[in-house]
Amino acid sequence: MPSRLTWSCALVGTVGSLLVAYAAPRALADPVVRWWYEPSAPAGRHASLALLYVGMALLVSAWLVLGRALPSPRALMAIAALWALPLALAPPLFSRDLYSYLAQGTILHLGHNPYHSAPVLLSRLGRQHVLDAVSSFWRHTTAPYGPLFLGLISLVVGVTGAHLVAGVLLTRLLGLAGLALLVAAVPRLARALGTDPRRALWLVALSPLVTLELIAAGHNDALMVGVLALGIAYALDGRPLLGIAICALAATIKVPALAGAVFIAVAWTRAESGARPRRRLALTAAAIVAAVLGVVTLIAGVGVSWISTSLFSTPAKVHLAITPGTAIGYTLSSLLRDVGIHTSARGLEDAVGAVVFGVTAIAGLALLYRVRISTLVASLGGFLLIVAAGGPAAWPWYFIWGLALVGAMRGPQRSIALAVALSASAFVVKPDGILALPLPSAPAVVVVYLGIAAAAWWAWRRRAGDAGGRPPGGGARAPGAAPVRESAPSALAGT
Repeated sequence: MPSRLTWSCALVGTVGSLLVAYAAPRALADPVVRWWYEPSAPAGRHASLALLYVGMALLVSAWLVLGRALPSPRALMAIAALWALPLALAPPLFSRDLYSYLAQGTILHLGHNPYHSAPVLLSRLGRQHVLDAVSSFWRHTTAPYGPLFLGLISLVVGVTGAHLVAGVLLTRLLGLAGLALLVAAVPRLARALGTDPRRALWLVALSPLVTLELIAAGHNDALMVGVLALGIAYALDGRPLLGIAICALAATIKVPALAGAVFIAVAWTRAESGARPRRRLALTAAAIVAAVLGVVTLIAGVGVSWISTSLFSTPAKVHLAITPGTAIGYTLSSLLRDVGIHTSARGLEDAVGAVVFGVTAIAGLALLYRVRISTLVASLGGFLLIVAAGGPAAWPWYFIWGLALVGAMRGPQRSIALAVALSASAFVVKPDGILALPLPSAPAVVVVYLGIAAAAWWAWRRRAGDAGGRPPGGGARAPGAAPVRESAPSALAGT
């Protein structure tokens, strides 16, 4: 029976979610898309915006306190649904990417290739109102998403036609499906690591990063990371080839999920005894990935053009103060200017970004080289977090890629700093999708990052001496938890 504290948190969070959804249409004041409901009060945009932030604060506060109550997984699932549903019915918040999805899906539905044609094509196809809903920044940019996702959006457009609101609501079902997959996979990951499934659910599925930055915003990262987490869960259950196939499927939603297939393949190949079984498993894994990517590409009818530089160059068009490479480059440029050395700020940012990308690649290769079955979650989760931070644009919701995995580990589950960071992430992007931190705030961001790095290094050094003999997850294995074995003699035969 849930405690009174649990009921109170559920109620406060639901009220917060309802307030956010209620105030959103007037708070956004969207001149292009009129939402299916329009609240009569408060009348002004600023008052609605204040009400929206009150709702966000209530939702975040309820999540933090719920971390102390920690009811049963079933109760947490019900609370996740209560908090997500109002947000799924509201207009897209914190981003206009949902309209870009619909524009690209419309291009595909009308028989054109969204990897060759940008949304601006819609003005010639009689869908000007769809183009008008897309952020002007992205109207001339081809699709950076996988063919499975665009195929699903094409189906949505086939059902809803040119009705933008209906298209947004139906697309949101994909995000809710991703949330459902997270709810199913994360407790399994926690049990495999011998940690608390309730705390993993709380940290991942109910966090503000998911409810506000994924569900309310409608980002396709929710679906990608849900499928990815399910693939890792199946791998840890002793079905690595199925896990590889599922992760490859997730990559046809968004490419970063392909790392899941690679890390699983390397970890299980290492666990095989003998060169021939290792070679056979590696070839089988590669064949599975190629087959999944090939079949999805064939069904989507877009050809191999989706594997292009636009998948990686599109995010680079945004320069954010919270992106480490951009923040460091801007700060260095400002310091040099202060001492009388004038440089191109954008050029220095690009140069530092290239260095950060190189460091990210080296760190990724090091994690891949050291990955084992017992360290799969930590290695892959750490890699995805590094990619989210070290990429060309570090939007807050990108960090859910790694959080969905490391949230099943004991250390992150106990981290107060992580809970605070997730709470703050909800306020980094304004409801209209503009970053709350302008580029001149980059020096302060660098100071924060240095503090985070120092704290992480100190925590790692403190725990390094206590890690010997512990099972994956950082503590005693939970009663009844399935062991994560280091050897995998039946990796081929058992899947």
